[in-house]
Amino acid sequence: MTPPAGPAAGDLDATVVRADAADLDILSLVIAEAFHDLAPSRWLIDDPAARRQIFPRYFRILVEHAMADGVVHTTPGRTAVALWLPIGQDGPAQDADYGARLSAATSPWTGRFLAFDAALDRHHPAGIPHHHLAILAVRPDKQGQGTGTALLHAHHASLDTAGKPAYLEASDLRTRRLYLAHGYEDNGPPIHLAGGGLMYPMWRQHRDQQ
Repeated sequence: MTPPAGPAAGDLDATVVRADAADLDILSLVIAEAFHDLAPSRWLIDDPAARRQIFPRYFRILVEHAMADGVVHTTPGRTAVALWLPIGQDGPAQDADYGARLSAATSPWTGRFLAFDAALDRHHPAGIPHHHLAILAVRPDKQGQGTGTALLHAHHASLDTAGKPAYLEASDLRTRRLYLAHGYEDNGPPIHLAGGGLMYPMWRQHRDQQ
């Protein structure tokens, strides 16, 4: 896929910048730290020590994919990250080598990661081009300071200009409430994860520019 043109560097708020390959390791760690204690994370890898070791490798795959095919926003201090992927009529697709890379990064828990992917893919809307907010993560010690809101606003402005909607899966009720406050609505019933709680599919229709 070829990513659509995102906002130019000069169009972004000063608190948001485009990430590049030099940021891969630090942003993978930011996501791993932010997601460490979530219910889906505990189901994916129930051993906290193994989760702490494996998650940075796993999230690096996702960050690389978003850098190649979408938009990755971060902060000047690299304390937060948003991964946006453009999705076409046929729904989401992974790189050809995703399965092999996933196995190398997550074994012996790869089966759970594949089940997690399959559950999300079954609920992902098709037939309407949109952008998927695959991940929004803020380092734990920087949460509650408006950083996530800044990252959302930066790409929402681009989507509104382009007339494109957005989709995401909220990981819990707290984050669902956050996204409701930013123009998202529930998009069908919650996604049930075997032993891993619920996730909440949500949709944001673009706002017409005046």
